[in-house]
Amino acid sequence: MGGLDNFLFSFFNLKVMATYLPQIAQGLGLTVLLALLIVVSGLALGLLLALLRSLAIRPLNWLIIFTVDLFRALPPLVIIVLLFFGLPAAGLSISGFAATWLSLTLVLAAFAEEIFWAGITAVPKGQWEAARSTGLGFAQTLGHVVLPQALRITIPPLTNRTIAITKGTALASVVGVSEILGAAQSAMSFSANPSPLTLGAIAYLILFIPVVALGRWIETRFAWKR
Repeated sequence: MGGLDNFLFSFFNLKVMATYLPQIAQGLGLTVLLALLIVVSGLALGLLLALLRSLAIRPLNWLIIFTVDLFRALPPLVIIVLLFFGLPAAGLSISGFAATWLSLTLVLAAFAEEIFWAGITAVPKGQWEAARSTGLGFAQTLGHVVLPQALRITIPPLTNRTIAITKGTALASVVGVSEILGAAQSAMSFSANPSPLTLGAIAYLILFIPVVALGRWIETRFAWKR
């Protein structure tokens, strides 16, 4: 068997791929579900923290800043492992799926809070003063005047960060979740052939190329025009 034939047999074995395609497809569905949950909960929590920080309550701001810096500094894999293996020692067991979802949600929320906060502080002070001079309260000014402008400013960095975090769903394989990578590794072990990993890579491309394209369109369509 020549070098090319050996490569094709090892990484593009069509028989092995056909056998384990349903398993990889199931992992793709689980990855999509996990990614959607992370994006929705992470962005929502990040926005909530930024809004709470805008209240300018000093002890609360210190707590938010400490929490955000903590989860920005820790590698996502470390957080997943700590939650999955550490919580049972405290009498609280969670599944690998829940540990991954919670960990990546906290990481995304930490980065999203900083991005949202940067957007809020980037809105000129005159916008606040003009809105308040018309009789609008703090919450009305924030919700109707400042926040819409801040959200447009935050779209490019927020889109990039969201895509980067959702690709971290591959870390779920470490705690036994059969997402794309976990399913591919399991199939590779049973088949004694790395072709399922190639199939997993194709699945990631199928999933994330449209996501990247959508992110680029969102940046172009809704980004702040100066």
